[in-house]
Order: sequence, then C-alpha cells, then structure tokens
Amino acid sequence: MKEMEVAAASVVKDSRKARYTKKALRDSLIELMKSKSIVRITVKELCDRADISRSTFYAHYNNQYDLLKQIEEGTIAYFEDILKRFDKKRSAREIIQMVEEIVRNIADNSNSIQALLSENGDISFQEKFFRRFTRKVHLVNSFIEAPLSDIPGIEEYYLVYIVNGSIALVQHWLKNNMDIPIPRLANMLIQLSPVKNKMANRAV
Repeated sequence: MKEMEVAAASVVKDSRKARYTKKALRDSLIELMKSKSIVRITVKELCDRADISRSTFYAHYNNQYDLLKQIEEGTIAYFEDILKRFDKKRSAREIIQMVEEIVRNIADNSNSIQALLSENGDISFQEKFFRRFTRKVHLVNSFIEAPLSDIPGIEEYYLVYIVNGSIALVQHWLKNNMDIPIPRLANMLIQLSPVKNKMANRAV
C-alpha cells in the first residue's frame, strides 16, 4: 500500500513538473514572438529563455513549430467555447455580442492571443482563426445580398475578403495599443462583411 502511495505521489510530481515545463516554454515562445517571427526563433533560444535543457524540450515537442501548433490548437479550442454559445443565434444583436466577446478576449489575453494574431504570427493560423467564427455565425452564407449570391462560388471570394481584412484590422488595432474601444472595433469588423443593409444599420 505504501509503495502504491509513493508511486502515485511520483506521478503527481512528474505531472506538475511537465505542466511547469510546458508553461515555461509556451511563455518563452510568446515573448519571443513579440519581436520576431517563428522562422527566426530557435529551440536553443527557447530553452535558454525558459532555463530548460534541450533534452527536456524534445521530451515534449518535436521542434519550435510543434510547440507553436499546440499553442494555436489550444487557442482555437478556447474560442470554440465562445462560438458554441452563439451556435444557433443569428440576429444582428447576437452577432455583435459574439464579435465583441471575441475582441474582448483578444484584448484580455495579451500574453498569447495577441502575439499569435500579430504580424509575427502564423498567417495560416490567423486565417483559420477568423474563418472559424466568420463561417460559424453565417456572416457570409446567410447575409450576402442578391444578386451576387446567385453567382456560383461567390461566397468564397467574400470569405477571403472578410478574413484577410479582419486580420489586418485586428493587427493594426493591436499595434496601436488597442486605441479604439472594443464595441467600435467589433462594429467595424461586422461592417467589413457584405451584410444586408438592415444588419449593417443596426451595427452602427
């Protein structure tokens, strides 16, 4: 019985150590990404900053890109929880509330999300991030004006415009120390999309 208790305590200790190690490496990567892109960050830099050996790093991650991918996946999962609350809500007011909550969470999580969405972040992640919530609330499929909506494939063109415009707008906002109030930025993101005039007017 005593041996089992010792083994259990050892597992808990190892688990805590692993969590500490992963957090230290995540924090190090985010800090480095504030001044340089992932392609310029090395495993050695990460380990030196986190005060962790390279062998310990490779016990958890394949390389710096693997570490970034896991941070990105965790971020997507975090925002999926927000999107789920608005899954079947499509009114103008509900969409505004959702976009405001997303922007507010970006502002509040300065040590991770802001770095991921900055110019030093991975553009493929940023596109995936904005595509998720854009498609989820049907800003494209439900609100595109006729007759353009009758053109085959036009939704994808709108989506490319919305996603890339949203990325640029949020990056500019972050670079300028979030100088525009969150509700105002949320309205700008909504007005960026090709929505019906009725919804656009409500968003102002």
